[in-house]
Amino acid sequence: MRDSFPALATTVTGTGPGLLLAHGATGSIEGNFAPVLPALSAAHTVVAPDYPGSGETPVADAPLDLDELADSVVDSAVRRGVGRFAVLGFSLGTLVAVRAAVRHPERVTALVLTAGFARPDDHLLGLVPDWRAEVPAALHPHIDLIPSLDTTGDLAEVAVPTLVVATTADSMVPPEHSRALAAGIPGARYTEIDSDHVVMVDRPEEWLTPVLGFLDSLPPADGTEAVGE
Repeated sequence: MRDSFPALATTVTGTGPGLLLAHGATGSIEGNFAPVLPALSAAHTVVAPDYPGSGETPVADAPLDLDELADSVVDSAVRRGVGRFAVLGFSLGTLVAVRAAVRHPERVTALVLTAGFARPDDHLLGLVPDWRAEVPAALHPHIDLIPSLDTTGDLAEVAVPTLVVATTADSMVPPEHSRALAAGIPGARYTEIDSDHVVMVDRPEEWLTPVLGFLDSLPPADGTEAVGE
């Protein structure tokens, strides 16, 4: 990472196997995950970093890069003593999660990918101009990253248990993107929820049921235990 890339403001809660969160573009940990954090941290050490410009993390002084963002999210856990972890990504965070699994296979033990995509389609790209105009300038780098994103070549390299959660009433990222993720990742499990994009807020209990069931089914992995704060 470049020296000027800001350290990500990060909270750590709970105890147990590591679970690293990756939020969506222009979102935050609070905005995307607040309703489900208590349930996630009941049996996991949840590491929750905010991207540059979100939460308490300063804005980066240069355009965001997916590799750098994935490395920084991983580093946010390692710096806090959580050396191995599942990564739970939402929307843009699904690309962060996939890239993290490929770049850091010694650390990532599983993936949960919600309302995700491997590369933006014309529908999502068409939303970008109005979306950019509606959010604070500090979040523009999130949106400016979207057109360059493409993890289709990473999917076959994912070698950890993976759950893909599609949101079938999604007005931003249609469910066929989640189906493509599940088809491209070897052995991925797939489930659907009738929800718009931010399913963790709109239908938290329906989302938690398959996600916690999947996480609870994972075999123990050395190094995933850590003390939360």
